[in-house]
Amino acid sequence: MGNRVERWPSPPFPVAEALDRIAALAATLPPPAMFRLADEGRHSVFEQVVACLVSVRTRDETTIPAVRRLFAAAPDPAAVSDLRPDRIERLIAGSTFADRKAGQILAIARAAVERFGGILPCDDAVLRSFDGVGPKCANLALGVACHLPRISVDVHVHRVVNRWGAVRTKTPEQTLTALEAIVPPERWISINRWLMPFGKYWCTAVRPRCSDCPVRDLCHRVGVTSSR
Repeated sequence: MGNRVERWPSPPFPVAEALDRIAALAATLPPPAMFRLADEGRHSVFEQVVACLVSVRTRDETTIPAVRRLFAAAPDPAAVSDLRPDRIERLIAGSTFADRKAGQILAIARAAVERFGGILPCDDAVLRSFDGVGPKCANLALGVACHLPRISVDVHVHRVVNRWGAVRTKTPEQTLTALEAIVPPERWISINRWLMPFGKYWCTAVRPRCSDCPVRDLCHRVGVTSSR
């Protein structure tokens, strides 16, 4: 147990050092869905965008099997574009708002075939033009599939960096902008790769594991009232 801590760092919080410290720990934890699917060979822009779309408001434990089912049935944009929306919905069953996502996935597949010859480009404006694809999914796809410096902020990343005292933000969108200003671009992709599992399994929303945390001496524990 401990008192609520509201201290803010000066000089700025060393985010890059913190990432280095948690990397070994995070590597032992289940990787984020997009990275795991990429390791399995699902690393094209189309596959990453669709997988991220399936993952929205859906746990990784549901996302990964759903994406595997979808691409086992239809491995590329042309094959997906031939599916009926209700078939896509059944394949991604369990994902939140699966019926709506089915239509969005079908639209992306058809655009990939009709406008881009079956290969979505590494283009932020193109990806964000698709219904359902926001900054998080566009940045993940550009980072994982295209190896471009992009930061993807989910609820875990947002919580952890605010808890550390690295930023003071209210929304993931604000956190994205704040991190871009203080983290070297070469570290941007690793932010989601390491912080998502760290936040999900270690620096949890309730009772984080502060006693054996690798960044315990750096963390300002903002908002932490109880820990392990």
